[in-house]
Amino acid sequence: MEWKNLYRGTIMGVIEIVPGISSGTFAVLLGIYDRLIASINGLTTRNWKKSIGFLVPLVIGMGIGLFSFSHLMRWLLDNHMQPTYYFFIGLILGILPFLFRESAAFTTFKLRHFLLILLGIVLISQLQTPSGEETIIAERSLSIYVMLFISGFLGSAIMLLPGISGSFVLIVLGVYYTIMEAITELDFKIIFVVGSGIVLGVLVMSKIIHYFFRRFRSETFAILIGFVIGSVYVIFPGWPTSTGLFILCVGLFLGGLGFAYLFGKLEY
Repeated sequence: MEWKNLYRGTIMGVIEIVPGISSGTFAVLLGIYDRLIASINGLTTRNWKKSIGFLVPLVIGMGIGLFSFSHLMRWLLDNHMQPTYYFFIGLILGILPFLFRESAAFTTFKLRHFLLILLGIVLISQLQTPSGEETIIAERSLSIYVMLFISGFLGSAIMLLPGISGSFVLIVLGVYYTIMEAITELDFKIIFVVGSGIVLGVLVMSKIIHYFFRRFRSETFAILIGFVIGSVYVIFPGWPTSTGLFILCVGLFLGGLGFAYLFGKLEY
């Protein structure tokens, strides 16, 4: 078992709580994105034991992050949304140098790669979080459970792509706050149903991503870089309206950049 993945998974679990930010993006910063996709894909091959050793500590860590920090992240987003997002914007931008390094962009990218980056930016920047109240679904019918299963499937499939947040997809589908409530209140029925959808979604999407990395590695990295850049536009919370708030947001933004740089140096 690679128990070092325990803290990596915890970080990814915390990140996945935040709408608009993908834990897949931080798998790049942690230096494990390629291995993550290969390990998930390897669960259905002869090397499944090796995959289990890599994934089990990661999954445990993600569970710790989700359950331990869900209240804190909800509080930060409800009471200090703008500074919190500036910190995460710094983190996201700080990841880009490692994406360029992993893809060998400065030596291999041609015109088509930069066009794919632009395409990724445009696609993601078109996504907008729907406005409205934080509705929690109280009904517990079969159709609701089916919807939650499908939502878990779609959210987890998207979660593996850097730049696209599974939480964002859940908000678009109208189930994010229901699932967050289930996690904080330990509603195991909903957790099991959504979790089953998540497992299936991860297995399916890992095979798709693995195929594209094997056949079109540089092109896949190019469009993922575009996704990451575009996600900054999606989560941008607006400009600070006061001097004190501006200083706080800039400080947290720079802190996010510095944290990404130092953490990336450590992992790589």
